[in-house]
Amino acid sequence: RRNQFLVSELLAADAGARVLFVEPAVDVAHAVLRTGRIPAGVKLRQITPDGWLYALRPRKLLPRVLGPWADRSLRRQVRRAVATLKMDRPTLWVNDSIYAPLLEETRWPALYDITDDWLEVACAPRERRRRERREQVLLRQAGVVTVCSSELAKRRGQDATVRVIPNAVDAAHFAAPAARPSDLPAGRCAVYVGTLHDERLDVALVIDVARSISPAGVVLVGPDCLAPGSRSHLLAEPNIHLLGARPYTVIPGYLQHAEVVIVPHLVSPFTESLDPIKGYEILAVGRPAVATAVAGLRN
Repeated sequence: RRNQFLVSELLAADAGARVLFVEPAVDVAHAVLRTGRIPAGVKLRQITPDGWLYALRPRKLLPRVLGPWADRSLRRQVRRAVATLKMDRPTLWVNDSIYAPLLEETRWPALYDITDDWLEVACAPRERRRRERREQVLLRQAGVVTVCSSELAKRRGQDATVRVIPNAVDAAHFAAPAARPSDLPAGRCAVYVGTLHDERLDVALVIDVARSISPAGVVLVGPDCLAPGSRSHLLAEPNIHLLGARPYTVIPGYLQHAEVVIVPHLVSPFTESLDPIKGYEILAVGRPAVATAVAGLRN
């Protein structure tokens, strides 16, 4: 949501700007395993009628463990879209470091916006080396490096000059009264809104909470990126409800109609780097909240 806010403000501030928003790639192999179907092809979509905003969702055809071809294909898809839109020398705004080689290939002016410290996430040694190499390319070659938290500023400020741009929300959007969502279970609920990811969500804690407040429900709203084992453990609990991703326009309703908003994040070096947007959302809706002692929420 940080990226969407910044793009919106950029377009509002500069009437002549055009933006190609590159969305997270579709992982074809993962999608086939989960659904049994091959996902739709790459689509370059015009988002606004005035033609200033386009979106591309590339496809990742091969697992990254097989070599550099997967990431190379993603970069080719982006460059084709840029050529189609006749963007001669665009500014490259990088949030995902897998696009670091695009700086080296194109020499486009670039900004690196760091919102998560992926160097603190457990991975195979080979992948760790790749992440470190990409990070160094971005820190050395990007014209501007921005971070979302003071902790990230400390960690990356040793290798580059960084600027802190914390997260924020549209407070009016979250404060305006919203109807109770039809898929929110009846009765009292503890609600979490955010991406479900093993590096952030304390799955064991969520299960403990669900068992301790039964028959009240624990509702998890957001994209599901959990490992299969974590997902199955959560679904085994009768009062845990995984609703999946929901449109931004209806998110305030889930928070406003929660008995309590919960943030059961792991406390780790990775989460210590974050500036959780949900903290600002909780303040905007004014509901009671319980969180683990993670950065961005302790204050």
